[in-house]
Amino acid sequence: MPSHLRARLRSTVGATLTAALTAAALLALPAPAGAEQTSAKGEFEQQVLFKASQDPGYACFRIPAVVRTTEGTLLAFAEGRVLNCGDAADIDIVVKRSTDGGRTWGPLQVVNDGGGDTHGNPAPVVDRETGRILLAETYNTGRTDSASCSVPCDRTPHLQYSDDDGRTWSPPRDLSDEILPPQWNSWYATGPVHGIQLTRGKHAGRLVFGVNTETWNGSRVTANHAALITSDDGGDSWDVGATDSWPIADDGTFRQKPSEMTLAERADGSVLVSGREQDGTDLGHRTQAVSRDGGDSFVAPFRDLPDLYAPQVQCSSLSLGKRLLLACPGDPDRRRTMMIRSSYDGGRTWDSVDRGTVVTTDWSGYSDLVRADAGTVGLLYEGGAVDARDEIRFARFTEDWLTPRRGPDPTTADLAPHARRAAVLGGAQETDGVFGGALAFDGTDDAVRLPYQDRLPLGTKDFTATLWFRYTATTGEQPLLWMGGIGTTQPQVWLRGEPASDRITGLITTRNGASAPTTASVRTTGAYNDGQWHLLALRRGQGQLTLFVDGTAVSTADVPGSVSRNSPFGVHIGQRMDSRAYFTGAIDDVRVHDRALSDAELAGLRTHQEAVTRDTVLWLPMDHVSGAH
Repeated sequence: MPSHLRARLRSTVGATLTAALTAAALLALPAPAGAEQTSAKGEFEQQVLFKASQDPGYACFRIPAVVRTTEGTLLAFAEGRVLNCGDAADIDIVVKRSTDGGRTWGPLQVVNDGGGDTHGNPAPVVDRETGRILLAETYNTGRTDSASCSVPCDRTPHLQYSDDDGRTWSPPRDLSDEILPPQWNSWYATGPVHGIQLTRGKHAGRLVFGVNTETWNGSRVTANHAALITSDDGGDSWDVGATDSWPIADDGTFRQKPSEMTLAERADGSVLVSGREQDGTDLGHRTQAVSRDGGDSFVAPFRDLPDLYAPQVQCSSLSLGKRLLLACPGDPDRRRTMMIRSSYDGGRTWDSVDRGTVVTTDWSGYSDLVRADAGTVGLLYEGGAVDARDEIRFARFTEDWLTPRRGPDPTTADLAPHARRAAVLGGAQETDGVFGGALAFDGTDDAVRLPYQDRLPLGTKDFTATLWFRYTATTGEQPLLWMGGIGTTQPQVWLRGEPASDRITGLITTRNGASAPTTASVRTTGAYNDGQWHLLALRRGQGQLTLFVDGTAVSTADVPGSVSRNSPFGVHIGQRMDSRAYFTGAIDDVRVHDRALSDAELAGLRTHQEAVTRDTVLWLPMDHVSGAH
């Protein structure tokens, strides 16, 4: 079927079905976690906006982006994927319009027909001086399978605009001569998320969006570039502004690869740039940079955010006065649990996952945020009960629906040199310990979390982790100590009870160069869930990974590499990093040393609390909680 007829069919059929399906979709969606608890003081509602079963002609919808025009219309963009859900097949850019703040939506319209190729990565931005809506996008040759674009990918940037509030769109024009330097000759991505127009300072009125690109030397990718693209004439011409480039070594390793950047203008007029980070040697899946000159340059290179838990995914940001919002899945391993987190200091720090507001516990992926109207925020995001790519939803909520800002948590002392106190979460209570006090955990939400400090990642070092535990649980996962990331591919160290399997397990996952992750685990033959205190130790040293309980040792071969690299990083006592399991029992005197303790030193810990203090990474006596619960 010719592409223009296919586009007409999609628009016509979509018009007949959208009105009937929107109300049904709104009723069918499960309420988000927390919606009932906050409905008395705030408003929340959501609906399915794009879905293959309600928008014929497409196999899948992905890559949402949304803006509010000068007339107050919301324009929700997405990639309409014709053949399959792959990233590089026949893909159109589509849009739906809402004139009532996102309560109802018009039919699907095709903005840019791929005609067998990939036309995607929508990055819309509104010029509020003229009302023009500009849409940056990328083209590459389409495939008929679901594989990704071949490397080097032949992507080129293009631009369309609308002067009638998004009803019709100009023919696309190629921007390669303006914003595609010769060395950016592999991957090239616009957005995908809304751009911004600056409102403060000498660059007020400037339009800005983000791109990430790669350099190909004829045999391999040698560098990644994150850049801002700017226009001072309403989008008639564009320039490459702030750029941060990161080399990729011959062995395929690199420090960071900032990509899929979302922008927000801060209260002081500077631009906060938050990006996805994937597979670099630095810790974390989020990275940030700041521009103070309207996007012409970055103040400093991108820096990683190891304790901002998120999977490898595009996220979105929005300035809400002095408050910044970040929409991002909260599970640090997989794309699920869409969450809104806040920053009250311009993005220097962000709410932890226990302070964020959960939109849904479903699978969830890419997103975009918008001011839907004067009092309402809109969130356009990928979600699904089975897969994050099932559908694209639009949620509306008021600011007072978000979890209120919380004061400081109670704390417990960390006696390691120069350490900050650890947060006590959920109401963990003091109880009798081995050498004095200990902390009791209820198995629901109690935990101790250490603030991130550079001393905590153990890297490739030998180490010894020790703690005392007491529990009687016969079922469930009983996490004792968790350091690093989570899942099957992220470097990590953990200790947990597995009473249903009658064992205690210690595990490490490592990364060594650009090779695949490797895991080693060691297990006891009993769960030690007799309600008595037991001393547990996990030691890495001399090529062995050894687990001790009360001096009894079980060993296995060590695996080379770093136990803390290229993943979100946290240290938790009594909790999995992804908050999906909590310990029920008591824990005392948690220590980690960045060396292998001798057998004699470990024996000393059984009789005296202060037997070993040298090379201590963390030392939590767990004997006292300060601050009100």
